[in-house]
Amino acid sequence: MDKVILIVGICAAVAACVAVLLQRLGTARTIDGIEKMLDTAIKGEFTESSFDEKRLSKLESKLSDFLRESSISAQNVKNERDKIKSLISDISHQTKTPIANLILYSELLEGTDLPAEAKENAAAIHAQAEKLRFLIDSLVKLSRLENGILELNPRRTGLKPILSEVVSEFKEKAEAKGLTLSLADTQASAVIDEKWTREAIANIVDNAVKYTSRGKIKIDTVDYEMFVSVDIRDTGIGIPEEEYTKVFKRFYRGAAVKNEEGVGIGLHLAREIVSGEGGYIRIDSKVGEGTVFSVFLPKK
Repeated sequence: MDKVILIVGICAAVAACVAVLLQRLGTARTIDGIEKMLDTAIKGEFTESSFDEKRLSKLESKLSDFLRESSISAQNVKNERDKIKSLISDISHQTKTPIANLILYSELLEGTDLPAEAKENAAAIHAQAEKLRFLIDSLVKLSRLENGILELNPRRTGLKPILSEVVSEFKEKAEAKGLTLSLADTQASAVIDEKWTREAIANIVDNAVKYTSRGKIKIDTVDYEMFVSVDIRDTGIGIPEEEYTKVFKRFYRGAAVKNEEGVGIGLHLAREIVSGEGGYIRIDSKVGEGTVFSVFLPKK
């Protein structure tokens, strides 16, 4: 009797061990299957035919369904992005020539012997055509950035050449208004996309020139441990504190500048570029005294 009990006990123990072993083997196979599916998905190669449903556990089957749906969604996003890219390219191409012609013909009219009123109308057409060109160019750039069509490629870059180019671009416009536009010497560098950073700073300097009627605009840099600050300081109309965040919204126009030139997209584009590089923009302003836009660019 004791021998029977002992044999039964041994058999039960063996059966338990076998059950545990099979469970562990099953768990290991499931984990291996899940790991394989995730590796395939990460590579972007996951397809419905990659796995045999007969071999999948319930958990593996659910994960397979999820990855399949994710793969389809990713492909749909890519298709939509390609459509947007094509649309933006068409808009940019199709509007370039008509706008250039509008500007050309308005300049020709301004140079002819016209009555004063007609010359004013020609000048107005010229100004509005330039405004339209700036708006379309800015929207195309912004759309490309926001949709990932164009990516920022930051690398270690000296700031002096970029800032010197911006000063050269706006110096004539500033002097025409009786303003002094200057740049303090700098040896600072930052990890940035040179082309797009120049675009961001140029938009801020353009705003400074637009909304400063007397005095000066000065650009200098401050080298911190983690960032380089490019400070664009003007003696213009200033910005009320409650508008500090609003001025970066797309098409926002403050009450004090509604009748001035501009479309309200330059600062929004500047912020998108700088934040995409890992930096940020800060405002310090006093109404009637001037504004400082500090563009913090990452050093690492």
